[in-house]
Amino acid sequence: MARTQAADYEQRREAIVDNAAILFARQGFHGASMADLAKACGMSKSLLYHYYAAKEDLLYAVMLSHVDQLVGEVDHVMEMDQEPTAKLSTLIHAFMTHYIGATDRQKVLLNELENLPPAQRTLIVSKQRMIIDSLQRLLVDIFGKKETDAEARVRTMLVFGMINWTHTWFDPSGPVSADKLANMVVDFTIGAARRDSPA
Repeated sequence: MARTQAADYEQRREAIVDNAAILFARQGFHGASMADLAKACGMSKSLLYHYYAAKEDLLYAVMLSHVDQLVGEVDHVMEMDQEPTAKLSTLIHAFMTHYIGATDRQKVLLNELENLPPAQRTLIVSKQRMIIDSLQRLLVDIFGKKETDAEARVRTMLVFGMINWTHTWFDPSGPVSADKLANMVVDFTIGAARRDSPA
C-alpha cells in the first residue's frame, strides 16, 4: 500500500535537499550513502526513499535548486531598467550574495556534475549556458565591437573564474565584505572598457 503524503511533504523534501547538499559537499557524492543521508535527516532509510527514489535524484535536486535561483537572478536583472554596466554590477552582487548563502550547493555543482544521469546533466548544463550567455551579452553591450566573439567568451569565463570558486577561500566575515569583493570583480571585468572610453 502506498504511503499517504504528509501535509508537510514539500517542506520535508526541501529539508532533505538541504542535508544532502551538506553531505555531498563534505563527503562527495560517492562518499555519502543513503543511510548517511537518512541519519542526517533524522529518518529511516525507507522513509527517505519515500521522498527521493535514488541518490541521483537528490543530487539533481541539490543542483537544480541552486541553478534555478541563479537563472531567476539573471532573469530579474535583465528585465531591470539599467544601463549595461549597472546591470553587470547588480548581477555580480546578486551572484556573490547567493554563493555566500549556498556554498555547499555551489561546491556540489562544481564537483559532482558528472555523477548526474545524462538527461539531468544535460538540463543543468543548458541552464548554466543560459547564465553564461546572458552575462556575455552584457559584456558585449559594454565593450561593443572592441572584442571578437571569442574574446567576449573568454572575458565572460574569466568573470565566472573569479567568482565561482570563492567558496574555497573567501571569508564573508573577514576584512573584505562580499559587496567589496563584488565591486572588485566588476572593476577587473570592465576596467579595459573604462580605460578606453572617451574622456
